[in-house]
Amino acid sequence: MNFLPQSISFLLLLVPTLAFSASSGENTQLDLTSHTAGYLALTVFVLAYTLVIFEEQLHLRKSKPVLLAAGIIWIMIAFVYQQHGFDHAAEIAIRHNFLEFAELFFFLLVAMTYINAMIERGVFDVLRGWLVKKGFSYKALFWLLGILAFFISPVADNLTTALIMCTVALTVGAKAPKFVAISCVAIVVGANAGGAFSPFGDITTLMVWQKGIVQFSEFFVLFLPSVVNYVIPAAIMHFFIPTGSPDAVEGEEIIMKRGGIIIVVLFLLTIVTAVSFHNFLHLPPAIGMMTGLAYLKFFGYYLKITTYPQNTDPEDEFEKRMDVESSPRQGLETKGFDVFQKVAAAEWDTLFFFYGVIMAVGGLGFMGYLAMASEAMYGQLGATNANILVGILSAIVDNIPVMFAVLTMQPEMSHGQWLLVTLTAGVGGSLLSVGSAAGVALMGQARGIYTFASHLKWTPVIALGYAASIYVHMWINASLF
Repeated sequence: MNFLPQSISFLLLLVPTLAFSASSGENTQLDLTSHTAGYLALTVFVLAYTLVIFEEQLHLRKSKPVLLAAGIIWIMIAFVYQQHGFDHAAEIAIRHNFLEFAELFFFLLVAMTYINAMIERGVFDVLRGWLVKKGFSYKALFWLLGILAFFISPVADNLTTALIMCTVALTVGAKAPKFVAISCVAIVVGANAGGAFSPFGDITTLMVWQKGIVQFSEFFVLFLPSVVNYVIPAAIMHFFIPTGSPDAVEGEEIIMKRGGIIIVVLFLLTIVTAVSFHNFLHLPPAIGMMTGLAYLKFFGYYLKITTYPQNTDPEDEFEKRMDVESSPRQGLETKGFDVFQKVAAAEWDTLFFFYGVIMAVGGLGFMGYLAMASEAMYGQLGATNANILVGILSAIVDNIPVMFAVLTMQPEMSHGQWLLVTLTAGVGGSLLSVGSAAGVALMGQARGIYTFASHLKWTPVIALGYAASIYVHMWINASLF
């Protein structure tokens, strides 16, 4: 029996009246904001996002509920449009949203593959080992971890950056939980602030860049506001860091695997390629990133064929492998470099979550809800207040759906306002520990030390930096408004 389609059809027919935004053709858009389908879609989205918010408690990966919600929302849209004789309108609309996701998907996949390759080669382990062994004081380490998080996240993603810095804090602060807790707060703030002035630092900035609203070089006018966003709360937290130095941490020698530095250089060349494709050839940056993936694939092939020379005697090769596997030193290879393993190790849950959010929010926008929200926020509150509110919402709801909603609304506002919403969406998640991927990950890594409550007590200080960064942006970039 076709019970599901019949049930959905029955529910969608409960409301007989429907508003049209156009008179005819497959491009006709129906206003479903007061239709049963619209109410059901909102309910499905809210339920799905509730499950996302309680991901840690439920141990349910965040991609699962939004994938299901996206599918259900578009099923309802398709049924309504078919009932009104527009058989292909939903198809045309969903292809537009899917294309936006596809470009971002391949861009992020290449970036994640490079980061995983650098992790596997021990690039970040060497940095961590250096920090641990240098014997810095607690206060010096506090600033070093935050500053490194700020400057690494514009190139690497803020999640990976935060996890590396947190590992250092946990290692040297084993006997100083207060130092670890405060440092984790500063790391989250620093990583999010650093990601706000770079197209590669956060998914939201990447979305704005790929949409063509802000050009690559224009993001860097947000550097000073981002610095202020981090420095003000960090300067206040500095006075609460314990005095003294941690005990020396002895550990085995960490050696970077062969090719680690070259992979870092290839990643930078890939970024240059993506920017060049976008700026000079007017091609999607994702095409440049995929071209850059070829750099890594060819270098991976070189590493593979040179790990064990082909003319090596099999018995000698076996003995060498046994020596390597028994060696206590890190950094020596026990197997060849495989690029596809790095692709497989990408954050697939994040990528699928991203897909679900774009498709679900795109569906709600197609129903008319984003136009309604745009009028309520930007029409009544004004662009500045609305963009500040976007940052606050990013602390409660993930900044990805919030920014995608703004980009879909495309409200009429100045270039300075678009940069403002880029800034607020990037740094607003620092207000709460659950407001960014970095905060959520650190709560799991430093479980029991860095918690929602330990972050919340610093929220007023972080909010001060948030407000100051907005003021600095509106002051130094006043000509853009």
